[in-house]
Amino acid sequence: MIRRLAILATMFAALLGAVPAGAQTLPAGLDKANAIVIDTTKGRIVIKLRTDLAPQHAERIKQLAREGYYNNVPFHRVMDGFMAQTGDGQNFNGTGGSKYPNLKQEFSKVHFARGIVGMARRGDSVDTANSQFFIMFADGGSLDNQYTVVGEVVQGMDVVDKLKKAPPGSSGGTVTDPDKMVKVQVASDIK
Repeated sequence: MIRRLAILATMFAALLGAVPAGAQTLPAGLDKANAIVIDTTKGRIVIKLRTDLAPQHAERIKQLAREGYYNNVPFHRVMDGFMAQTGDGQNFNGTGGSKYPNLKQEFSKVHFARGIVGMARRGDSVDTANSQFFIMFADGGSLDNQYTVVGEVVQGMDVVDKLKKAPPGSSGGTVTDPDKMVKVQVASDIK
């Protein structure tokens, strides 16, 4: 009887488009030890971390995810047609970083195209990436060889597209009442 109720509840939730987080499937062939799952206020985003390109940066993101640093952190800077930035679990406004030292850049030849995930940094200082990252909405060739590529979205770009964006002409793309990363986990840690 309980099993039937659980099956009915799952089917009902699926019909409403609200499949429980634990029931959502991950892309086939995904290296779960090197992927993060971001459950947001708009839905789920899955990012394949590029340990082949940026091992230090990928490890930092996994470390912070495991510590819960990214939970309830806003997408504080979201610029339509460009990118969505998040990862400030210290001040929640884009001015903070983690308790760990900044990372040395790990630039690569990978082009900043739609779905690419890069590490944010402070100003023109290349070795200042820490905890913040951004997801590209569209091509951003001007960022090539200027920022570290740490991953790519392999599921959920439709969710990224739904994130609340800053109004046109707003200073720095700052979002009022932004969407959040509700929970961020390394895929292999999800039970």
